[in-house]
Amino acid sequence: MKISIMGLGYVGAVSAGCLASEGHEVIGVDPQQAKVDLINAGSSPIIEKDIGEMIARAVAEGRLSATANVQEAVRHTDLSLICVGTPSLGNGHIDLKYVRRVCEEIGTALKDHPGHTVVVRSTMLPGTMRNVVIPALETASGLKAGEDFGVCLNPEFLREGTAVHDYFHPPKTVIGELDRASGDVVAKIYGHLPGPVIRTDYETAEMVKYADNTWHALKVAYANEIGNICKALGLDSHKLMEIFCQDTKLNLSPYYLKPGFAFGGSCLPKDVRALSYKAKLLDVKVPIIDAILPSNDEQIERGIQAVIEKGERKVGILGFSFKAGTDDLRESPMVELVERLIGKGYDLRIYDGNVRMAAIHGANRDYILNHIPHISKLMVAGIDEVIAHGRTIVIGNGAAEFRDVPRRLEEGQQVVDLVRIADTRSVRGVYDGICW
Repeated sequence: MKISIMGLGYVGAVSAGCLASEGHEVIGVDPQQAKVDLINAGSSPIIEKDIGEMIARAVAEGRLSATANVQEAVRHTDLSLICVGTPSLGNGHIDLKYVRRVCEEIGTALKDHPGHTVVVRSTMLPGTMRNVVIPALETASGLKAGEDFGVCLNPEFLREGTAVHDYFHPPKTVIGELDRASGDVVAKIYGHLPGPVIRTDYETAEMVKYADNTWHALKVAYANEIGNICKALGLDSHKLMEIFCQDTKLNLSPYYLKPGFAFGGSCLPKDVRALSYKAKLLDVKVPIIDAILPSNDEQIERGIQAVIEKGERKVGILGFSFKAGTDDLRESPMVELVERLIGKGYDLRIYDGNVRMAAIHGANRDYILNHIPHISKLMVAGIDEVIAHGRTIVIGNGAAEFRDVPRRLEEGQQVVDLVRIADTRSVRGVYDGICW
């Protein structure tokens, strides 16, 4: 394929070298003539393992060249990768002037070269494709994205020092496509690489990079806080984290990484609280660990507000324990939600098969009858009674018996789903997922 690379910084130079090494005809583009001259001389404009040799070989074999002329490069290629910088302006703002400028130049070239596909690799906040990239391309070209030319977002996951290896061994390839045809063009470039190829909408693809990088940052900072506590206790933090990382079932896994309601139960709140307290006794600051419970409380508040915003006083609660398959009510966020709604005067009916059995003869009998008797009086024998009562139905845990509840409701009844019992997105006035 004939490909132009807009921007010969870190991502652009690596992409150019790797694509050319695979047999593509690549034209690198950069406004800095020094970078253009380096590429054309067979030298790399960046320091990165293996990339210098790849660029030298590709230039010598005639598969890689460079220019400062965007429009010339677009007219001689089928696809453009935008790899220009999006530097920080402070306070979370990023500078999009380079993205906007190159899109305007590409758009001008598209007037005479429709059918071209424009692919953005630069890291940009969700909404940038919709509000900046596509309007700039369409205005400059007078053409329609998705009809006259293709548009995709293809975030990169390259680490400095191992970028070439990362390019050829990606953990995943994400293609955010405006239309299927645009995505097909990009998929051809990466189809031979290992790892899943994930095709999605471009706004989700924009957000993926930020979810990844904030997660990586969180892991580093969390490990450092644990390390600081360990040092204060005289423990070997590396040995401890080696043990931690051997758990790939819970610790390093997808488990606990699905958005939903707050956590609860007998372990997590208690242990977070205890470790935070111990850190204070050791005079060790742990702002991330200290923020866990306030963040959890914020999610409870979000759930309460979701119910209040429905404007109905009669509310049905399905699922009361902190997760399906248990009768444990200790520090259940659902208990907090129910008590807050009772305090605000809401008329509730509650059903949870496991908790109902516990009230009769289970381990939580004392807690139910002696600590929350005002709530136990609101419990009913089945789902039908809850649905018949509530104008707003709250699904509080993922018990299998609740899965068809959204389909059983009458017109005018609304669902607040705290666990994603149904595979659907929020629909105003009908179904409200807490964070989806």
